[in-house]
Amino acid sequence: MLKDFATAITGTLREHGHQAYLVGGCVRDLLLGREPADYDVTTDATPDEVMRLFPETYAVGAQFGVVRVPEPASVSSAVTASDLNHRVQRGNQTAATKAGSVEIATFRSDIGYSDGRHPDQVHFSKSPQEDVERRDFTINGLLLDPLTNQVLDYVGGQKDLQAKIIRSIGQPELRFAEDKLRMLRAVRFAARFGHTIESGTFAAIQKLAAGIHQVSRERVRDELTKMLTEGRAREAFLLLDQTGLLREVLPQISAMKGVQQPPQFHPEGDVFVHTLLLLQKLPHPCSPALAWGALLHDVGKPATFRAAPDRIRFDGHVAVGVKMAEEICRRLRFSTDDTEQILALIDNHMRFAHVPQMKESTFKRFVRLLRFEEHLELHRLDCEASHGDLASYQFTRQRIASIPPESIHPAPLVRGDDLIAAGYEPGPRFKEILSLVEDAQLEGRLPSKESAMEYVRQKFPLPADKSFPN
Repeated sequence: MLKDFATAITGTLREHGHQAYLVGGCVRDLLLGREPADYDVTTDATPDEVMRLFPETYAVGAQFGVVRVPEPASVSSAVTASDLNHRVQRGNQTAATKAGSVEIATFRSDIGYSDGRHPDQVHFSKSPQEDVERRDFTINGLLLDPLTNQVLDYVGGQKDLQAKIIRSIGQPELRFAEDKLRMLRAVRFAARFGHTIESGTFAAIQKLAAGIHQVSRERVRDELTKMLTEGRAREAFLLLDQTGLLREVLPQISAMKGVQQPPQFHPEGDVFVHTLLLLQKLPHPCSPALAWGALLHDVGKPATFRAAPDRIRFDGHVAVGVKMAEEICRRLRFSTDDTEQILALIDNHMRFAHVPQMKESTFKRFVRLLRFEEHLELHRLDCEASHGDLASYQFTRQRIASIPPESIHPAPLVRGDDLIAAGYEPGPRFKEILSLVEDAQLEGRLPSKESAMEYVRQKFPLPADKSFPN
């Protein structure tokens, strides 16, 4: 277990005369009865001293006093500090296979944050209290001696954990000026743990919200993705709105507020209310693409709102939404795969209303969409967050279940080579011919290659000279 490995690391550091503790999120999670995703160690050993003790350590920010120790695959849950020390001193090559890693940071104080994210200078320290006082929130400033289970609390973190409060360490404006990303992290932690942001900390976020643009787009994207996928997305986005961060990082979502919808389809309220309800229903865990598709599925509605005589309309909101989402994905630097899936989810989310009327070939092509289960899940969430009518959802599931899988993805009966062999000259119409053949095949009208080629000859007869028709 990674906890045993982190405990062994602290033991090794202490055997060599250093102070060492577990620190940060892992301590917070352990005190909350949660399983930490990772473990961090803080020590008075310098990076050079750490790297001498652990030969396979690699630096991830040595200039800031941070290095990482990979967990050898052969380290068992019963490893001791002496065992670990012996292995690292001899440079055990089996450690090349990593099962995880532990980050080790030297006690330090930070001087200046001109880029709003990283300290301009660091001063290594021998004081764990000095190290804690440079950190972000009290609940993340706790130290734990894993050998005795003693908690060192210099900032009131245990009290705030019990009171369910997110409070900055020291002056909140200074903490956020040092690292603007901390404003998003405050929102995420409050939503994730069901905590309240302390009033001074909250006011500082409201005052400094515009500074979030100083943070790299990738880091903003990652924080927002965590908010969407950690199980309390609705709470996170309400807090983003209340702190003023939402209009800075995603003004397109903020623009949904007050945009009314036809009550016969959306009795829940405006587009923003609908979107938040949908986020509340997101499964946990879920993929980032599904979460972002859910957030952005109606992003085109504010721009297409029209109060027509018969009812409120959003003509073309899907196409507009796809273009807007594409810009958002590009700005936040999503991967190509995630971008394509997010845009596909938005582009196809209204098609389920037409499923009962789809002909067989259209339906089969529809359910062949990449990761179709996410399309179906978004449709279910969309319905449950509005009118609650799941008829199309149930119809789609039943229709899929009634179709043999091999008939949804059949091997093509006719290919381009077959057309050439039959005397057709390659050209733009090949795509049209092959598409019509596939439609007929999906509808069960063409049982064999022979019948398919006969269908081609009837639909596209060859002239006497055997040349392809214009």
